[in-house]
Amino acid sequence: MVFIQNYLLKSVKKPIRSYLRSRFLDTLRLTTKGGHGGNGLPKYGGVGGQGGAVYFVAKEGKSLRDVVTKYSNKRVVAGNGEESSKARILGRRGTDQKVEVPVGIRVLDQETGIVSELDEEGKSFLAAGGGSGGCSGNSFLGKPGQLRTVTLDLKLIADVGLVGFPNAGKSTLVKAISNASPKIASYPFTTIRPQIATIEYDDYRQITIADLPGLIEGAHANFGMGHKFLKHVERTRLLLIIVDVFGFQLSQQHRKRNCLETVYALNKELELYDKSLLDKPCALIINKMDKEGAVDEICKYEQYFHSLEDGLKLCPEELIPSKLLSIDAVIPISAKSMKEIEKVKQEVRTILDLKAEAILQEESADRNEQLQRKLNERGPKVV
Repeated sequence: MVFIQNYLLKSVKKPIRSYLRSRFLDTLRLTTKGGHGGNGLPKYGGVGGQGGAVYFVAKEGKSLRDVVTKYSNKRVVAGNGEESSKARILGRRGTDQKVEVPVGIRVLDQETGIVSELDEEGKSFLAAGGGSGGCSGNSFLGKPGQLRTVTLDLKLIADVGLVGFPNAGKSTLVKAISNASPKIASYPFTTIRPQIATIEYDDYRQITIADLPGLIEGAHANFGMGHKFLKHVERTRLLLIIVDVFGFQLSQQHRKRNCLETVYALNKELELYDKSLLDKPCALIINKMDKEGAVDEICKYEQYFHSLEDGLKLCPEELIPSKLLSIDAVIPISAKSMKEIEKVKQEVRTILDLKAEAILQEESADRNEQLQRKLNERGPKVV
């Protein structure tokens, strides 16, 4: 009786713990196991069925939270192959397990590192293969399936990545230009998890924007809340850097940075995390221009925003980067003014379109060059 009770209790799925339910998941470790191959039947030369396999399939609208809900024990096991018998000489293949994961997943193996990038809808990856069925070549004994522990690492895929220090007005801007409803307050760190919002235009064009938690100085070295979210900027096509016109000060123990120093500080954090991020197109938004004294403040540094190299003489030594951002547009705004918000929307679209056009022209030039080389090729001469 006790045995039956314990068995029934084990079969009931445990509810997800409350702290897991509330936290944004962008990393998940899973143990995957392919099915065991079925045994063969020596008397009749029967072949056992192959064990099932575990696949990851990228699908829009899915999240790692959905994966945790379905596999609460973080184990995915495929079905075993059927054993050969007199009734069925060739055993059936075991059932495959197809795990639907969000688009933008990197599959990391503990031993080999990155093994796959599921960055397109429908893209799949074989995580654990099934064992072969028993036959004359292996003494009719089925082989065990592959056992593999992998980490699913999510990088959001968006057109625009919004980067800034806490309380710069990122969430207010996202709410104004999109259909998102982020939390907004007058204290830092109101955004505690990344989210993707959509900017919609009158001609039905849509551009996605990733709102990330605020960075602080030292974010590249694991300080603050934003450090683990820097990876979400890697797949964006445009960096939208937003700073407060009056600068930023995290607390009384930290030094206050003016708006120009804030730009250099963000430049430095991005550089120390990944230098390739500085090659992306970049637009700079100077926010909170509706406040008293904002015009006088921006006039002090406006000449340096378009050419950061000229402003290095005003930059503290600890913030001087070795590689500078190339800023395509400087937009002073108040995130509360819809007229200025429209200007941001149009500027973002223009920069993205120009970048896409440049890429197309470059690809077209490469194709023309390859075609010209083929046309100039000459075969062997007949003597």
